[in-house]
Amino acid sequence: EYDIVGYHNKSQLSSKPIDVLQTGKSICEGYAGLFEQMCSIAGIQCMKLSGYSKGYEYKMGQTFTGDSDHAWNAVYLDGRWHLLDSTWGSGVVDDSFTKFTFRYNEFYFLTHPALFINNHFPDNRNWQLLKPTLTLKDFENNMLHNSNFYMLGLLTAHPETAVIHTVNGKASVSVDCRSATLFMFKLKGTDEHGLMTLKKHGMKLDIYPQKTGSHKLQIFAKPSKASEEVYNCVLEYVVECKSVDKAMRFPKDLHQPVGPSWFTERQGFLRPSHPNPIIHTNDGRCSVTFTLGKDISVLASLHSDDSSLTEDMRRRHIMQIHRGNQIELKIHLPHAGNFVLKIYAKKKSDPGNYDYIFNYLITCLNTEVKWPAFPQSYSKWAEDYEILEPLSGLLPANRNVQFKLKMHGIAKVLVQAENTYPLTQSRGYWEGTCNTSGCREVFVMVHENANHSFYSHVLKYEVETQ
Repeated sequence: EYDIVGYHNKSQLSSKPIDVLQTGKSICEGYAGLFEQMCSIAGIQCMKLSGYSKGYEYKMGQTFTGDSDHAWNAVYLDGRWHLLDSTWGSGVVDDSFTKFTFRYNEFYFLTHPALFINNHFPDNRNWQLLKPTLTLKDFENNMLHNSNFYMLGLLTAHPETAVIHTVNGKASVSVDCRSATLFMFKLKGTDEHGLMTLKKHGMKLDIYPQKTGSHKLQIFAKPSKASEEVYNCVLEYVVECKSVDKAMRFPKDLHQPVGPSWFTERQGFLRPSHPNPIIHTNDGRCSVTFTLGKDISVLASLHSDDSSLTEDMRRRHIMQIHRGNQIELKIHLPHAGNFVLKIYAKKKSDPGNYDYIFNYLITCLNTEVKWPAFPQSYSKWAEDYEILEPLSGLLPANRNVQFKLKMHGIAKVLVQAENTYPLTQSRGYWEGTCNTSGCREVFVMVHENANHSFYSHVLKYEVETQ
């Protein structure tokens, strides 16, 4: 095991192979020495190498000076030299450098030289086993990919430098990979101030730090098929932020990743009308459509940091319209600002709760915007009914209001204000006019069966006060 005590107090430490074998612990020098001795007994040509490493105490973007800080080996097999690091292959030390955990890591045995150079820079440049060799400056500037990056089948990351500078308050990172992979990020320990989107072969992340200075950015990943909730850190950057883009302040309810992806497609949300994570609207209205997989019931809600509306009222700023296997979410924003549209789903056949699927960011800069909520609907309002007019849940007082509703399988429709107004049916639409004088509320009621005498309420409108 790795000798943490010995690392701090090297005078008490022996790295002789026999001592390492007897105590069962050492630091890299001892691991590499014992490995060399064992190879020689086994008749394998082996060298002990030393150099700089991006290991435990490495800080992003640092420079290397003075004596080498790490030891590893090269072995000669099948006519050529190979590199390995038995210390790093044996386990991990925790962040506070007080505890060692055995964790065999195959990656550090006979690692390809092009990957090994990522965190090992030998004193003798020939032992990079690369042509052309890298300079120390290249090594210092290069992005650090840890072994998880390669074990998860990730291919490349951009930018390839450890330090990123924001441009107009924004920095971007992307990762390419072979197979469906899920990602998350932490900027200074939280997943705020960023916009991450999943791509079929990777991900893209735009971050907008809300403070100037240096920020640590970590990228985590896991295979989409993995049952565990464990994301492994695959990349680390330092983000240098000179100026802050205040306009890109995201609501705290925004959940990463944002927007539709292969992952939401798997959940049954196909052919999104808006493939991008941000929906810009100038007049405060937008409409999002999907083709839904079989047996899916949808719930949507609207969130904003500066909204005084109750959750129930916010939900009423979204109207669901179903046409066959298509769903449309019509949205009328209550005011300008940044909103999160959260989409939940469950199987219709499943009595359980709705599961969160994904979200969009909706932005509206037009301060004139102030849409009233849609009318309130009751349980008898079927999911494939549709309101064509009036869409506003708030009707003008003392006015004749035109109604046009799409409903099927019912015998009669009435609109009840101060007086009652029947709607007439033509080509699947129920149409008619109602006067809003002398009332505060207007109800739409349906007779499901001509032989019954009772009506069911389906919609409720408020009337503006004088």
